[in-house]
Amino acid sequence: MQNQTSLISSREMRSLEVNAEYFGVSLLQLMELAGKNVSQEIIARFPKGNRIAIVCGLGGNGGDGFVAARHLLSAGFKVSVFLVGKACDIGHEAALKNYAILQTLRSKIPLVEVSDSASIPAIVADVVIDALLGTGTKGKLRAPINQVVNAINAAQGFKLSIDVPTGIDSDTGEVLGTAVQADLTVTFHKAKRGLKKAKQYSGEVVVGDIGLPVELEQFAGPGDVQLAINPRSATGHKGDFGRLLVIGGSEVYTGAPVLVSLAAMRTGVDLVYLATSKKNAYQISSLSPDLITIKLEGDNLSPDNLESLKPFIKIVDAVAIGPGMGLKPKTQEFVKSCIEEIETARKPLVLDADGLKAFAKFKRSLKVPLVLTPHGGEYSILTGKTLPERIEDRVAAVKETAKQLNATILLKGKVDIICDSNRSKLNFTGNAGMTVGGTGDVLGGIVAGLMALHTEPFEAAVAGAFVNGAAGDFVASECGYHMVATDLIDWIAQILEAPMDHLKVKRSSER
Repeated sequence: MQNQTSLISSREMRSLEVNAEYFGVSLLQLMELAGKNVSQEIIARFPKGNRIAIVCGLGGNGGDGFVAARHLLSAGFKVSVFLVGKACDIGHEAALKNYAILQTLRSKIPLVEVSDSASIPAIVADVVIDALLGTGTKGKLRAPINQVVNAINAAQGFKLSIDVPTGIDSDTGEVLGTAVQADLTVTFHKAKRGLKKAKQYSGEVVVGDIGLPVELEQFAGPGDVQLAINPRSATGHKGDFGRLLVIGGSEVYTGAPVLVSLAAMRTGVDLVYLATSKKNAYQISSLSPDLITIKLEGDNLSPDNLESLKPFIKIVDAVAIGPGMGLKPKTQEFVKSCIEEIETARKPLVLDADGLKAFAKFKRSLKVPLVLTPHGGEYSILTGKTLPERIEDRVAAVKETAKQLNATILLKGKVDIICDSNRSKLNFTGNAGMTVGGTGDVLGGIVAGLMALHTEPFEAAVAGAFVNGAAGDFVASECGYHMVATDLIDWIAQILEAPMDHLKVKRSSER
């Protein structure tokens, strides 16, 4: 059994399951172990020959119940399964496979479909297993589920709920109209947050091990991308889905802020304002009609430009500072003043490249959500320290810096390290071809775009690292290491929207 003191939310658990599948642990494997955990609890508590009624829904929770039925039959119990809904409506692939196995055992395990309220039977058993609805259930229960819950509660037998009692919000513990009153809840990997707040419904809580090492929680994957994407309303208007201000460029560098801006737009941001020198802005406007340029006086950014930017800082949802900006003394003064203005406006901020180097001169904890995206050399400039060699020591060092600055740090490298003061993740996507100039700017744009879409900084940084590296892997699969940074931009949207199977590209051990 796993540590019962550790808690996990439904969205974190779903993300972990998606990541586990990406790394080779299938949902079918997880379901098998979950169902076996349930059966083992029954076997340990009740004598063979007892009657077991398993009430199953159409999703993954029901699939856990199907597996438990098979194991309990093998252990000598008298098992019956009640399926609430029609078998043809089982939409969960792993659950459907396990239901098909039960159909071959119909002579030993009666399968009863409960398709509507009129067909709800009286449940007579020594043990009743609630496998109706799992984590993620929101909103009040509707018929016939709520009536089946009442039937479970009315039964005389011992009641066991799988993962969370049906009718309990697994995150808040709220009762969704009515809920199963379980004597025992068998949950998996970690206890769900709401169970602690719903003790009168969950009863005893046992946490089962389903083969997900805690270390796996540290690996970035497509589940983290799902966490970072917020649903869009069909009735939305221009600007409802994020406005981002990108500040950068100089008399030497023009392309870096363009890469940031175009990458951000591919995350789904509605509007990107690119603030740069007037000369650069006119060139950029001719290059891309998708970008709105703010034309600033002078060849390089200086404190004199801040007044022109204040109205834009007020209306955007996030700001990115640094790409191609240079390190002229006046430019560094501008960075300090601009950050103070961003703090006053309370806007999330991404600092990269020269913006990060300028920040290193006066670094402090900011009053706004902050993401820093250094490579190893920039990290040394930021901290005055050399990174340790061992990955574990690097994680500890980055986490400590993140804590000191109250920031999220995305340390770019062969293995990306993402830390805030409490959490850390490692990202393994990417390849050696991504040493080409500009891929870091694309990464900064993805992270900034997600933050403009109101994604929490750590989640935006983890998802950004995975998406950027995966884009590079797709490009490498097409043209080897002969890539340029703009190649990655075309893949961003596909990875953000891709189904699970589409992301199972060959993960390179190089970077």
